[in-house]
Amino acid sequence: MMRKTSLLALTMLLFGGCAPLADATVETVPSYDVIIRNGTVYDGTSSEGKLSDLAVSGDRIAKIAPRLSGKGKTEIDATGMAVTPGFINMLSWATESLIIDGKSQSDIRQGVTLEVFGEGGSMGPLSEEMKAEYDDTPSWTTLGEYLEFLENKGVSPNVTSFIGATTLRIHQIGYEDRPPTDEEMGKMRALVREGMEEGAVGIGSSLIYAPAFYSSTEELIELCKVASEYGGMYISHMRSESNRLLQALDELIFIADEAVIPAQVYHLKAGGKKNHYKMDLAIAKMDSARAAGLHITADMYTYTAGATGLNASMPPWVQEGGYEQWAERLQDPEIRARVKIEMQEDTDEWENLGLLAGYDKVLMSSFRNPDLRQYIGKTLVEVSEMRGTPPEDTAMDLVVEDGSRVGVVYFLMSEENIKKQIKVPYVSFDSDAGSLAPEGDFLNSNPHPRAYGNFARLLGKYVRDEKVIPLNEAIYRLSGLPATNLKIQERGFLKEGYYADVVVFDPETIQDHATFEKPHQYSTGVHHVFVNGGHVLKDGEHTGATPGRVVRGPGWKGWKKE
Repeated sequence: MMRKTSLLALTMLLFGGCAPLADATVETVPSYDVIIRNGTVYDGTSSEGKLSDLAVSGDRIAKIAPRLSGKGKTEIDATGMAVTPGFINMLSWATESLIIDGKSQSDIRQGVTLEVFGEGGSMGPLSEEMKAEYDDTPSWTTLGEYLEFLENKGVSPNVTSFIGATTLRIHQIGYEDRPPTDEEMGKMRALVREGMEEGAVGIGSSLIYAPAFYSSTEELIELCKVASEYGGMYISHMRSESNRLLQALDELIFIADEAVIPAQVYHLKAGGKKNHYKMDLAIAKMDSARAAGLHITADMYTYTAGATGLNASMPPWVQEGGYEQWAERLQDPEIRARVKIEMQEDTDEWENLGLLAGYDKVLMSSFRNPDLRQYIGKTLVEVSEMRGTPPEDTAMDLVVEDGSRVGVVYFLMSEENIKKQIKVPYVSFDSDAGSLAPEGDFLNSNPHPRAYGNFARLLGKYVRDEKVIPLNEAIYRLSGLPATNLKIQERGFLKEGYYADVVVFDPETIQDHATFEKPHQYSTGVHHVFVNGGHVLKDGEHTGATPGRVVRGPGWKGWKKE
C-alpha cells in the first residue's frame, strides 16, 4: 500500500507540476441548516440593528457576521427586514388552546416563540378533586407534567409557567374564604418547592378574583419565600387596578421586600376614568422602589379594554365555594337583592369592573351555552334591553343560564396611559389571551383582539406610526428584557450558541387587523419564525412544524451543577 502511494505522488510531481494532493489543503465550505442573509439584526439588547447574516445549525444560532460564506440548506433573503429574537408573551392563556391546536397560529404569526402561563391559575399541581372539574380529566398531575405533556403532544411555541397561587389555595383549601391552617400552609409551601424544582419560573397571583381574593399578604409572602430560594419571581394581577391601585402596588412592593424576590405587575393599568390620573403616581411608585434596590417590573397589553368574566362585576363573597354555590346563591331572591345593591355601589372593598366601565361598555364575548351566543358582540345594556331586565339582573341570569362566569370585555383604560406605559423602560408585553385560529371551536366566541394583534399592534401602531419608542427598544422589551427577568438561559437574545428562536418581519408593513367587532383576523408582516431552529412560519404561512419545548426556570433540578 505504501509503495502504490509513493508511485502516485511521483507521477503527480512529474506530470502535474507542483499541484498538491487533492485532500491535503482543500478548504471546506461551511454548511448550515439555515442562513438568513442581508437582514438588519437586532440582538435583543436594545442596541441599534446591524446589517448582518445569521446562520442556524440544528437548534442553535451558529454564526452572526456581516457576510457569511458557505451555504444553508434553507437560504432566506431578509433585505429590508428586521431579524430579531423570538418574542416572549409574558401572560398567555394558551394553556387549553394549545391542547386543541398546537400550532399557536395567532401568536406565531406575530413572532411569539415563548408562551408564559400562570396568572393565578396554573395547570398544576392538581388534586383528584380538581381534575374532576375538567370536562376531560387531565392525564397530568403536576405543573411540570403538564408542560411536558404539551411538548410531547407537539406545539409550535416554547412554553413555561408560574405556579398559580390560586391553584395552590384550591389544592389545599378549596374555595372557602378562610386562611390556611399551619398544616395546609406547609403543604402549599411543599408544592411550591416541587413546582420550582420542576422548572417553574415563580409564583403568579390574580387577587381580584375569588378564591384568590381571600389570600392574605402574609400567605403570599410565605409562598414567595420558597420561590425566592430557587431564584423565582413573583408576578401579580394585583388586588386593585382602579380605586385602590396605589395600595395594591404597595402590597406587591411589600411582598417583594419581605420575601426578597423580584416582582412584576401583570397588565399594568389604571381602570375607570376617575382613576386614569393614578398611572403617573403608579409609575413614580415603581421607580422609587427600584431606586431603593427592589427589582420591580411590569407588563401590559396595547389596548384600552380588558377581558375577563361577569364575576368581576359581582362581590367576591357571593362566589365563595366555587361556581356551583355561586350560581345557587344567585337564584335566591334575598341574596340577589343584596348582590344587585352591591353591584351598583362604588366601593374600595372589591374590584367592581362593571360599574367602573359602565354597563354600556361591557361587551359580551363568549358563552358555553349555544342558545346564548346570539348575544356575542352586544353590550350588557343591549342584552338587558333585549331581555327586558335591568343590567344587574341580566348579568346574574346569564351566569346561571350559561353555567360559567361568561366572557366579557370591559372598556376601562385611556389611550394616553397606554402610551405612557409603553415608554416605561422596564415594561414588557403580554396578550392575556389564548393563541387561536379563525377556525373550529375558536369561532364560537368573540375574543379580545389582543389574542390576534397585541404584539403586531405595538410594532405597527406605536413604534412605526406613532413613534412612541424606537424599534430597537421595542425588540428589547419583547425579548431580552422578559428573558432576563425570568432568568431564562440561552434565549431572548441573538447570540452564537443560543437557541435559534428567530423572527424575520418587515417593520414597514407589520400590522394588526383584529377588531372588537371582527377579532378573528391574523396580523401580517411577519415573514419567518424559527423555534429551536424549526421553521414554523415560512413566507407568512404556518408550516405545521411543532418544535416547541419546555423552558425551565432557574430552580430546575435538572440543571447541570457547575
